[in-house]
Amino acid sequence: MGIGPAMRRYARAMIALLAVSIATGAWADDETPPSSQQQPAATTPAPPPAGQKGGGRRGGDAATAPPSAEQHRLPPDSTTKQTLELPGRTLSFTATAGSIRVFDDKGEPQADIAYTSYQLDGADRTGRPVTFLFNGGPGASSAWLQFGDVGPWRLSISGDGAVASASPDLLPNAETWLDFTDLVFIDPVGTGYSRFVASGDEVRKRFFSVDGDVSSIALVIRRWLEKYDRLLSPKYVAGESYGGIRGPKIVRNLQTQQGVGVRGLILVSPVLDFRDYSGSSLLQYVTSLPTMAAVAREAKDAGKGSVTRAGLSDVEKYAQGEFLLDLIKGQADKEATTRLADRVAALTGIDQAVSRRLAGRFEVEEFRREFDRRNGRVTGRYDASVSGFDPYPDSSFSHFGDPSGDPLMAPLTSAAVDLTTRKLNWRPDGSYQLLSDSVNQAWDFGRGRNPAESVSQLRQILALDPNMKLLVGHGLFDLATPYFASKIILDQLPAYAGPNRVKLVVYPGGHMFYSRDGARQAFRAEVEALMK
Repeated sequence: MGIGPAMRRYARAMIALLAVSIATGAWADDETPPSSQQQPAATTPAPPPAGQKGGGRRGGDAATAPPSAEQHRLPPDSTTKQTLELPGRTLSFTATAGSIRVFDDKGEPQADIAYTSYQLDGADRTGRPVTFLFNGGPGASSAWLQFGDVGPWRLSISGDGAVASASPDLLPNAETWLDFTDLVFIDPVGTGYSRFVASGDEVRKRFFSVDGDVSSIALVIRRWLEKYDRLLSPKYVAGESYGGIRGPKIVRNLQTQQGVGVRGLILVSPVLDFRDYSGSSLLQYVTSLPTMAAVAREAKDAGKGSVTRAGLSDVEKYAQGEFLLDLIKGQADKEATTRLADRVAALTGIDQAVSRRLAGRFEVEEFRREFDRRNGRVTGRYDASVSGFDPYPDSSFSHFGDPSGDPLMAPLTSAAVDLTTRKLNWRPDGSYQLLSDSVNQAWDFGRGRNPAESVSQLRQILALDPNMKLLVGHGLFDLATPYFASKIILDQLPAYAGPNRVKLVVYPGGHMFYSRDGARQAFRAEVEALMK
């Protein structure tokens, strides 16, 4: 799932100042604290987090009050045996829904981070790969990758399944990656069932920051490997959307701080550098233009599926050539501005008068509304080939959601809760958070010298380990994280990160391009080839 709207608003205002230089503190290595530190420091327990059941008393005798960390503890891990009947094969595997507790450097409990793992029965664990997966947001649980693409069971999130009232029934996933890798889906704190067990603002500030988030997830990966005796297995990391910021940083942390080597990094619709998306950067218009042109051609093609990246070569060439040159000349050059605006109108189908008024510089929200404004419709942000009614078509302001993303919230949430509690027999007492606005709005990207980007870590991890590979997948119609932004970044990598190690694949589809059968099947084949 993509970068959230609150973060996008923040990015527009503060993109030049974004940084990841945040003091994160240290995470303890042990899964259980020293016995002398198991009692709470405070005598009055904190109230439970919002939306959770139960909790301790507000006051009373401290001697009889339960330890504050235990009030919010997730239930013990639940392990079940599962069998999956798929075309041409049957998979027998062990599923575990549970959590790993994270402590600070003083041994004080901080959070319980939930995971769902699937390990194939009868496999040689030393030689069998294991892949750790997470989504983005920040504030998104891993349900998008688990139930939309990779896990043993899949929910249809396209066509009739892409409406809020669609049935949340999970069906066997013929394209699951479990055939060739064990799977561990991680929900960062504040998403899924993961939760804080410590109270106070400081712990939240630490986890809801770029570096604190990375440190906690990397530690959970190492603890899971130790817990299940998988340190000798080939290891892979996969992240979606904001997972493009998380992924390279987590691999770097694993390599240099956790003592864990990673064979490959898989990024799905990633953002790698926020500077390319908004603010004063001219690249925001360069990176989004091929996607906007793809949307126009898809509409003209009436959704027949003939639009491919190869067919957009003329737009890519124009975007990084004449278009960029005219952008740099600025609106002071009226001839260049008119030329640019008219060419953009022709490529995108936007009214020429509107394009000239905006000087051919369309921000994503402007394109979404103007593309089919004559019919009172707006395009999706996650998939701009999907459109919906504008609830306020006559308003001077934009008051619309995302017709390609919002309808998925209800079925995905219901599917995640049903699978966890019924099939996997794990029943936490709180609410499941598919996409948390509170986490997204509280996220601290920092300010200062270092921008919110992961390209630096991407270069470092590829340079450190010449055997490590990178696979990046994108959808043609994704306006949240346009594919051309990744293309430009990957083209800047040094020679040691050549085509034999780094690959970009682009499919018809949106941010969740795997919702389309052909794209999901093709991407699975790419991942399997990466791991062989």
